[in-house]
Amino acid sequence: MPFSDNAKILETSKGLVDALRAGAGKHPGFRPAHAKGHLLTGTFAPSPSASALTSAPHFNAPSTPITVRFSSSTGIPSISDTDPNANPRGIAIRFNLPSTDGKRHHTDIIAHSTKYFPTRTGAEFLEFLTAAGSGNPEAVPEFLGRHPETVRFLQDPKPSPVSFATETFFGVNAFKFVKDGKTTFLRYRVVPVAGLQTLSAEETAAQSPNYLFDELPKRVEAGQVEFKLVAQIAEEGDVTDNATVLWPEERKIVELGTVTIEKVVPDEESLKEQKHAIFDPIPRVEGIEESDDPLLEVRANVYLVSGRQRRGA
Repeated sequence: MPFSDNAKILETSKGLVDALRAGAGKHPGFRPAHAKGHLLTGTFAPSPSASALTSAPHFNAPSTPITVRFSSSTGIPSISDTDPNANPRGIAIRFNLPSTDGKRHHTDIIAHSTKYFPTRTGAEFLEFLTAAGSGNPEAVPEFLGRHPETVRFLQDPKPSPVSFATETFFGVNAFKFVKDGKTTFLRYRVVPVAGLQTLSAEETAAQSPNYLFDELPKRVEAGQVEFKLVAQIAEEGDVTDNATVLWPEERKIVELGTVTIEKVVPDEESLKEQKHAIFDPIPRVEGIEESDDPLLEVRANVYLVSGRQRRGA
């Protein structure tokens, strides 16, 4: 996973990491966003419809081992699960692919529990964070006046889930599935088999500070954590290079497979691996290509910059 050779993208990415860390405070060894998280392992089994859309190995093998990270928002690793700022929640799914050269090979999906993203570009997101941290009371309203898409993100309801296993997660970036010369644009969704279940603000406030992370091992032990990985399929004319533009809900949804969570990684091992692991928003695997969404390269470099900081902490 290399750094971008575009100096402007790399500068923006480093600026975003600095701005996120400034907002959350100093927490060496942790992510600047979605710092509170835990790793789990499991298996992905693709559906027949997936192999018709892409030649990617994990959508054509009978099953693929996965590593999953559930997380809460902000760069504060001790944030309470009941804090409204802990939403949206996040999920990262790493598909651990077969190796023929002795090296680890993988591809990742990253999603969060809202359909929206606050800005179209990384530079605009940095501008927003800079305004929020400036101390100027007029800076944020001025930015929001020019960016209704950011207002939509902020105003979108973000209730806390009953469990990570009852949350729906959305991939905001479009990707291209490629098979036999045919290209299909899509966006991922990770849908809980248990159904979407959320809490009211009052119910959330009554929970313990770690209720989500305490509940998860019990649910995994009972064998009750499954998700359907699905894709919303774009149609002619749908915008594929702007994460702030949603596609109509009537667009076709295709099931890609089943994510089964089987084991919670022990705390000490999870912390160690989270410090090391750098998830990648860009697929970098045969059969799946990135779209022209300008956020993708910036997001990848943000993850890489912060990941190398974690490893060096």
